[in-house]
Amino acid sequence: MTWVLNNLDLILQLTLQHIRLSIVPIVLGFIIALPLGWVAYRYRLTRGLVLTLVGLLYTIPSLALFVILPPLLGIGFLSEANVLIALTIYAVAIMARSVAEALASVDQGVKQAATAMGYSGWGRFWTVDFPLAGPVLLAGLRVVAVSTVSLLTVGIVVGVQSLGYLFTNGFQRGIVEQVLAGVVMVVIIALLFDGLLVLLGRWLMPWTRVAKSAQRKAAVA
Repeated sequence: MTWVLNNLDLILQLTLQHIRLSIVPIVLGFIIALPLGWVAYRYRLTRGLVLTLVGLLYTIPSLALFVILPPLLGIGFLSEANVLIALTIYAVAIMARSVAEALASVDQGVKQAATAMGYSGWGRFWTVDFPLAGPVLLAGLRVVAVSTVSLLTVGIVVGVQSLGYLFTNGFQRGIVEQVLAGVVMVVIIALLFDGLLVLLGRWLMPWTRVAKSAQRKAAVA
């Protein structure tokens, strides 16, 4: 505890930096994955190809991606952009499949009823399909958030400051408290993001609470 108490300012600074850097790829990954997931869902002939190609992105080792991206995109090896783009790619790899599965989970009868009521293709998507796919989308986004918070620690190998600094520096100096402090803060941030997404989901999708309450009543009855 001595090291932690003597370095609270450093831990707080790295924690805030970690939060800031995590938000960008989570948001960008979700935005980019939406059209990719929609294409995979809408066109069944290309669904397997799209999801396979996107999924393969997640198999690329992060260190290799940090080396490949700079010459391809003309960015610095030690820049924040290098890490943020890499993490966005990983977020898209996870989220695209979640989007396709979320849209496929919407009841076909509901879609037909909306079409019969006069909804156009895009109108039905934004007012019926997308909202009803919300719970599955949220589940995928929660996985993306936790994964991004964890993977960001690897960015320290290319000089991007985050809680990963506590891992590498603590290991080099043999300070176990420092490493544990980094682990604890990463877990706390992951739980914080997950909790905020759950609350956001309840606020944006109040009908899910009604459905769950009805299910519980039916089970009791």
